[in-house]
Amino acid sequence: MVNFGKELVGSVQRLMATAQNGLEVIRFGGLTHDVESSPYEVVERRRMYRLRHYFLDDATPGRPVAVLVPPLMVNADIWDVNAEGGAVGILHRGGIDCWVVDFGSPASEEGGWERDLADHVLAVSSAIDTVCEATGASVHLMGYSQGGMFAYQTTAYRYGKGVASIVTFGSPVDIVAGIPFGLPYGLVSDVADFLADHVVTRLPITDSMVRLGFQMLDPVKTAKSRVDFLRQLHDREALLPKERQRRFLNSDGWVAYAGPAAADLLKQFVAHNRMMLGGFVIRDQPISLAELKCPILAFVGEVDDIGQPAAVRGIVRAAPNAEVFEASLVAGHFGLVAGSMATKHTWPLVRQWVEWMDGGKPLPAEIFRMTEHVPTNRPRSAATRVVHTAGTLAEAGAGVGKALEGIANNTVRGSIELAGEAARALPRLTRLGMIQPNTRISLGKLLAEQAKRAPLRECFLFDDRVHTNAAVHVRIDNVVRGLISVGIRPATRVGVVMETRPSALVTVAALSRLGAVAVLLAPGSELGRAIELTGAETVIADPENLRIAAATGARVLVLGGGDARGLDIPVSGNVIDLEQIDPTQVQVPAWYRPDPGLARELAFVLVTGTGDRLETKYITNHRWALSAFGTATSADLDRKDTVYCLAPLHHSSGLLVSLGGAIAGGSRIALARSLDPAQFAEEVHRYGVTVVTYTWTMLRDILDAGVFPAGHRHPIRLFIGSGMPAGLWRRTTEQFEPARVLEFYASIEGDVVLANVTGAKAGCKGRPVPGTAKVELVAYDPIAGRILVDESGFARRCADNEVGLMIGRASEGVDISAGGLRGVFGASDSWMPTENLFRRDSDGDFWLVDRKDTVIQTARGPVFGQPIVDVLNDITAVDMEVAYGLPVGDHCLAVAAVSVRKGFTLELKDVTEAVRALDPDQRPDLVYVVDEIPRSASYRPSTRAVQAAGRPEPGPLTWWYDRKTENYEVLTETEAADLLGH
Repeated sequence: MVNFGKELVGSVQRLMATAQNGLEVIRFGGLTHDVESSPYEVVERRRMYRLRHYFLDDATPGRPVAVLVPPLMVNADIWDVNAEGGAVGILHRGGIDCWVVDFGSPASEEGGWERDLADHVLAVSSAIDTVCEATGASVHLMGYSQGGMFAYQTTAYRYGKGVASIVTFGSPVDIVAGIPFGLPYGLVSDVADFLADHVVTRLPITDSMVRLGFQMLDPVKTAKSRVDFLRQLHDREALLPKERQRRFLNSDGWVAYAGPAAADLLKQFVAHNRMMLGGFVIRDQPISLAELKCPILAFVGEVDDIGQPAAVRGIVRAAPNAEVFEASLVAGHFGLVAGSMATKHTWPLVRQWVEWMDGGKPLPAEIFRMTEHVPTNRPRSAATRVVHTAGTLAEAGAGVGKALEGIANNTVRGSIELAGEAARALPRLTRLGMIQPNTRISLGKLLAEQAKRAPLRECFLFDDRVHTNAAVHVRIDNVVRGLISVGIRPATRVGVVMETRPSALVTVAALSRLGAVAVLLAPGSELGRAIELTGAETVIADPENLRIAAATGARVLVLGGGDARGLDIPVSGNVIDLEQIDPTQVQVPAWYRPDPGLARELAFVLVTGTGDRLETKYITNHRWALSAFGTATSADLDRKDTVYCLAPLHHSSGLLVSLGGAIAGGSRIALARSLDPAQFAEEVHRYGVTVVTYTWTMLRDILDAGVFPAGHRHPIRLFIGSGMPAGLWRRTTEQFEPARVLEFYASIEGDVVLANVTGAKAGCKGRPVPGTAKVELVAYDPIAGRILVDESGFARRCADNEVGLMIGRASEGVDISAGGLRGVFGASDSWMPTENLFRRDSDGDFWLVDRKDTVIQTARGPVFGQPIVDVLNDITAVDMEVAYGLPVGDHCLAVAAVSVRKGFTLELKDVTEAVRALDPDQRPDLVYVVDEIPRSASYRPSTRAVQAAGRPEPGPLTWWYDRKTENYEVLTETEAADLLGH
């Protein structure tokens, strides 16, 4: 009976304590407690932040300094939520001077809802300046979650100035690797883009929404904590130690999120993954984490579902120039910085990291170098997650939960990504198919569409500055007004002699918007002949090319050059400075219609060849669009890509592939002043370059400079262009693994576009791009220069591996009277021949073998130059090579000249073995070594320059082919007399 009474009294007391404590929670939001915050003072107040200095009374000299940055949605008190057991308390006792950046809440700060991501990065940078000035020391910059992302971004923005090390806690870098539930990145990217454009900028994200969102991310843990709290509500002493933390998570710790900042986060780091690739933008300045060079410590929560381990460990690839360490804890996102795990492990390890950085103590075993592939095996890691989650479920009394997450991870990702790629390609192909001769389509029109669709999206990058679609649109319109004021009208042919720079792109686009024809010319000694050949009477030049343009006698319009420009020639009647024309004062005539160009109309004129082989190539708007959309489709270009344009605009690859593909794909365009390997290495990371364009041997300079050692991490996924030799192709893919090469062939006449999409066969031109002309190979006699026919009189189709002339089906409405063919395979068909000979292998892939007019006509029959060039370029020691016909008396020899790579030696046996891949009749009669092979403005090895340097001479570096032994031998005076008539 006594025991029953005691139990009854105990139950009543427990019930009353529960009621009393519950009433206190209802009235005050929690239990009152005696835990005091660590003392601090706000030492600086700015519009964007307040800077807290903790334990200001401690004036111990020479202490290491830490600046702690919270995430946007969490109160800055996160660093002190456990008071003595929290970050600032433990670090202070460890002799570290603690400063905290407090962004405040957008809901209560002036202009808070207009804050963007750059505002916060610049705020952290300003705080670092203040702390460095006050302490005289560099800081250890620490950030939790997005605060850690700010730490990375700010240090990169400052190029490391004032930062001794970076410490982050659950801060994701590689968003693609950290997508939960195995969702395909393409889907997540599209959703993020939609939210950034249409939702977060219009809907304020309040603190209650933030709190609810975080709780929904881990509903099991949220439910468990509430059940535990209710079960212990009678025991005040048990609840008080965690009461401050509970109130922080339930209500006090959350702050609102400004829409522009959320949009920036979604756009730059989710949709485009620019933390990983580089090229995120802070106030029009592109930045990359490759700028980080200070030591980095990243804390990884093995059961963190927000900063997932794979995403956090992306920093080791994103910052290839930094020493990156990690500390891995079995903790969730919040547990990394608050709670018992943080008190016992996180902050003591941070203290030891700082002590190691200051050179006083060794690095603890729990902190080790981060590797791209985590050494712990997957099953164990997965088991840890399941055990941790299962324990939580059991404690909460729930029967289902997150343990199922690991089961359905990557099952359908591949198929959905493939469908996404097809979805991107389909609208482009559909638009191509809808283009008729009278369809309005042009370069200017596509740029205008982008400016209307996404005015604030980045259009191109140049000299570490970002130019938006809207800014480019305005600049183009201003240049159009300037052109109108000097008498340029639609259909007028206007020469363009400019380096690859923003003003060149704007000039070409302005001529397109006006409806004029851009005649793209390469700077050089033959500029006058090229202008005369094309019929251009006016030339637009940049200041660098003003003198050579004026020397031709044409009227010159000067554009571009930047703020510090100077003109070599004074302005006169024949030299007009367009930059001095005020576009607002130009009266636009009634005839002007922007972007009037029709598909059938001439848009561009290119000049190819040299000397007496100088030729003009005419490109219609339809032909340009065909290459542009074809490139975007084959390369799968989209707005996540940044295309680095090395190819000059006066080359077909630069105009049709680089510029055209980037615009049609909606990609950012990165413009380079020149081919500078060191600059290339920096800008690839800084701009987040994913695609690099090239022409001919352009990449050889970058490879030889060694700025990208093999295995060096980079964001490049693709090289696109035309003319790359087979050996250089292999060197490129080996050096930039896992990037691949996408080689294009585009005929100037007709609509033939080939692409080696897989990149599996080095040197191969691939297959026709969907939406372009149907192609055929017809039997061709290169000696007589005529198509071979069968017994019916129609052209004979080539068999596999037979060399023939490539022809493309003529589009409807195309005038075939100038070089076209009719009745090739049927009585009424129409075809446009290319100027090139190809062979088709058994897989259906096409290989270029020569131009019609450069086939070497030897006594034994035609010899084709391209296969010779390909096999010689595959020799490791060979740098560059050319093949040509050398007239000797009444016959012609097939000759190849090679230059040797620095540090290598070319052996005679190497040449003999290499050419065994060719049929004996196709092997060159002579191979000789030259010191250097000059290149054209488009980086094509110059056969004409080699020929002009003189004939091959007998000696140890000149070899002739002995057809009896099928070996190459040194050319002596005796053999030279027989072969060359010496």
